[in-house]
Amino acid sequence: MARLTRRLMLCCAVLLTAACTRVVPGTALMAFGAVPLGVLDVNTILLDQSRMRAITGAGEHLTIIPSMDGRYPVDIDQLAETAPRECRFIYAETATFGPDVAVFHKTTFQDPPDGALISEGAAAYRDANAARRAFDGLVHTVGDCADSSEGWLFVSDWNANADSLQMRPGGCGRDYRVLSVALVEVTFCGFPESVSDIVMTNIVANVPAA
Repeated sequence: MARLTRRLMLCCAVLLTAACTRVVPGTALMAFGAVPLGVLDVNTILLDQSRMRAITGAGEHLTIIPSMDGRYPVDIDQLAETAPRECRFIYAETATFGPDVAVFHKTTFQDPPDGALISEGAAAYRDANAARRAFDGLVHTVGDCADSSEGWLFVSDWNANADSLQMRPGGCGRDYRVLSVALVEVTFCGFPESVSDIVMTNIVANVPAA
């Protein structure tokens, strides 16, 4: 029971503390809202609020957390420093999505009456090879974390195949899918796993054929 409680607290902390973040230095993305020529606009594949409300069944209770609707990968340094080196990606989107992101958007929704959270995010790369490198790197990192002494807390049950990755720490989860030039992420806590599956399926369906 103590381990389960700690897992749930960890998952909620990951989703709720993104307001205390910073954008790390590095190659700058284009001006806010701008999409480089020839790069997939991830805003065209992510689901709008009305669709997320319908899928989750939360209706008008599901709202966007204003401070957690961002167009840049961010790192939560304060929490990353407390995690084992292998597991710091949990708090570092720059580690999750890699250094070659061309366009990014992630939105977190809350359902206060049910104490539930869900986020959808996507990174677009300039070519499919870059997206594949980011995904393969993430799978390798998750494996290293799972093998660490605290892997049970940060990753717990996980599974990966050629194009998808799932993690299930406690009653929460993270799902990833690489498709063409995009790497898609859905995280959730308090919603059934089937909700994440439906959100992911709908986002993937919006990705243009290569």
